[in-house]
Amino acid sequence: MGKVRASAFSVSLDGFGAGPNQDLEHPFGVPGIEVTNWMRKTRMFHEMIGQEGGTTDTDDHIARTSMENLGAWIMGRNMFGPIRGQWPDHSWKGWWGDNPPYHVPVFVLTHHPRPSIEMAGGTVFHFVTDGIEAALKRAADVAGGKDVRIGGGVSVVRQYLQAGLLDELHLAVSPVLLGRGENLFAGLDLPALGFVCAKSVAGANATHVTVRRRTAMA
Repeated sequence: MGKVRASAFSVSLDGFGAGPNQDLEHPFGVPGIEVTNWMRKTRMFHEMIGQEGGTTDTDDHIARTSMENLGAWIMGRNMFGPIRGQWPDHSWKGWWGDNPPYHVPVFVLTHHPRPSIEMAGGTVFHFVTDGIEAALKRAADVAGGKDVRIGGGVSVVRQYLQAGLLDELHLAVSPVLLGRGENLFAGLDLPALGFVCAKSVAGANATHVTVRRRTAMA
């Protein structure tokens, strides 16, 4: 089995991965979109949304690397969309249009069942109602020895950290302050959970810090 990792996970300088009040116009809450400014400036992101231009610097290299060797993704319901509670219908298929950027199976954590959705480009969204461990088992089973990426949001990454199921966490620390929202670090004792800082690289628009679990480094 490959690594279980969260990669290019954007946080503010004060530890917030999203702002409050997520809705259709504000996928990262208000003003959470600022934490992703570093990625939205890269050529990788421009290519992903069908635009020309973008930087080709360290930030771009790290953004591209984060998408390599992936066999499956896991994400939370909030990352998939703004809808809460029971699905009113099956019309919502994510933020990304007909051809999402994943191109592998994606397991969406939710309390409300829904049939799988096949999208263009190889992305298939599966909806998992029996918890993070069940989602990880299903993801690892289809990943074919490649890595499983924990995509977010903040709550999902925290759950995998606390359960000791995450091997590696790569943070893109953006030079912005949100002040409120969803804080990745609140109440977490990462050293007690077995994590150490393994690498830090300065990009033009974010500082990239890699944290690894000691047993994953052995």
